[in-house]
Amino acid sequence: MDPLENKQIVIDDTTLRDGEQTAGVVFNLDEKKRIARMLDDIGVGELECGIPAMGKQEQASIRALVDLGLNARLITWNRAVISDIQASLKTGVQAVDISLSVSDQHIQHKLGKSRGWVKEQLKVALGFAKKHDLYVSVGGEDASRADLNFLVELLHVAENEGADRFRFCDTLGILDPFATYEMVKYLRDRTWLDLEVHTHNDLGMATANAIAGIRAGAQFVNTTVNGLGERAGNAALEEVVMALKHACDIDPEIDTSRFVEISRFVGQASQHPVSDWKAVVGEKVFSHESGLHADGVIKNPRNYEGFDPAEVGLQRHMVLGKHSGSHGLRQRLEQLHVDLQGVDVDALLNRVRKISQTHKRAIDDMELLQLCQVA
Repeated sequence: MDPLENKQIVIDDTTLRDGEQTAGVVFNLDEKKRIARMLDDIGVGELECGIPAMGKQEQASIRALVDLGLNARLITWNRAVISDIQASLKTGVQAVDISLSVSDQHIQHKLGKSRGWVKEQLKVALGFAKKHDLYVSVGGEDASRADLNFLVELLHVAENEGADRFRFCDTLGILDPFATYEMVKYLRDRTWLDLEVHTHNDLGMATANAIAGIRAGAQFVNTTVNGLGERAGNAALEEVVMALKHACDIDPEIDTSRFVEISRFVGQASQHPVSDWKAVVGEKVFSHESGLHADGVIKNPRNYEGFDPAEVGLQRHMVLGKHSGSHGLRQRLEQLHVDLQGVDVDALLNRVRKISQTHKRAIDDMELLQLCQVA
C-alpha cells in the first residue's frame, strides 16, 4: 500500500525555534506573534515555538503565544531532562519535544556517556512528561548517524513510556533522499509510533530529504519559512508544501496564496532578505526572457510553469533582454499600448538585445518606449 494514501501530513513549523537559531537572528515578541498568527491562519498544524529552559524571558514569550488561542498546537523544544520539561510546563503548552543524542558520535564525544545511559535518560524524562499529561515527541538528535538497531531500541522504550511520536533528525544534513527513505522506512516497519522528519540543508537536500521521509511513512515534517535554520538551514515551508502538492499529489491543506507575504515578513524580521531566485517565493522565479520559453508561456503558461504564480502570491514577468524573442517583445509592446504598425519589431529586438548585452541587464519599460520613439 502506498504510505501516502489517505494520510494527512502535519506541518510542524519550527521558524520560531530552529529558525531563530540561525546565527544572528532574533525575533522580538511582536514579530513572533505575527509569524505565529500568519502560520496559524494558513493552516500550519503545529508550531515549535521556543526553548523554555533559556530563561524567564523566553518562557514569557512562549506564554504570550499560548495566550493567542491559536488553532495550531504549540510545542516547545527541551533536552531530555526534567528541569527543561518543568520550564515548559510553566508556559502553559500542552506538547513538548524532548531531544536526546542518539548517535555514538554524540553519545561518546559530546555527552561522554553510554547507550544505556541514553535509554535511562529517555525513560526518566518521558515518564515525567507523561505524568503531566503532555503530548510528547521524542527527538532523536543526530539520528541519521545512529545505529538503526539502537534507534529501534529507543523506539520501544518510547512506546512503553507512552510517547506520541519519534522525530528522526538529520542534524548535520548529511543524507541523500534514498538513504533518508531507507532509514525512515526501516523505523516505520518496526514501530507503531508516528514518525517525524527533521532535515537540514548542509548538502542542499533538506526539502528532498523531507519529502523522502514522508514517502517512507513519516506523518510529521519540520519546516521553517525561507529555510531558516542553523548553518545552511532547514527544509523550507514553502518548498515542502508545494512539493507535496505538485510532486506527490498530496494537499496538506495549507493556504499557499500567502506564502510570499509570510516569506517577505520573515525575511525582514530575520534580516535575511529573500533571494530573487529563491525556489517558490523568489520575486523572479516566474520571470521569462528566453525567446523559446517566453513564446511557450504566451501560448500557454503551463508550457513552462509548473504551477500558477498566483498560487503562492506571485506574478508572472516577461523580461526583455539579450535572450528575448519577437513574440515576447510584441506582447510587451501591446501591453504598453504601442501601435505596432509603426514599429520595425525585428530592428527593435536587435537594439534591445544589444543594450542588454552591453549593460548586462534587462531593459525596463521606459527604456523600451524611448527605443520605440527613436525607431
